[in-house]
Amino acid sequence: MEASSPARLYASLFGLVLTFVGIVGFFYEASFDSGEAVPSDDVIGVFAVNGWHNVVHLVAGLVGLAAAGSLAASRVYALAFGAVYTLISIWGFAIGGGETILGLVIVNTEDNFLHLAIGLVGLAAGAASRGEPREPARRR
Repeated sequence: MEASSPARLYASLFGLVLTFVGIVGFFYEASFDSGEAVPSDDVIGVFAVNGWHNVVHLVAGLVGLAAAGSLAASRVYALAFGAVYTLISIWGFAIGGGETILGLVIVNTEDNFLHLAIGLVGLAAGAASRGEPREPARRR
């Protein structure tokens, strides 16, 4: 079995959490409306979600779980999703809380801070991990 790494832990942990959050989010709001009046509800009274936001969480989580099986894939996942979540948080801060990204995914200030944390932890986990296991030194 391959060794563990910060990226593999990130892919496993965030894969599980984002998949769970994506499923639970549908119990709060499952609407796939788009445009300016996108309906949303707040998960645990804090994080805004709608159907599109839930799908994003599900996809990100399932990809993380799939990537967790390989050191190289988990490192790519951590770096790629870390960058994406960091950019999404910056975009969210720029448009303001209660607005939508691309007219689909509702975000609020709390979401933006959470996305920033997920992104920065992903970047750190990816940077702290090797993509391939080290080959043992051969003795002569």
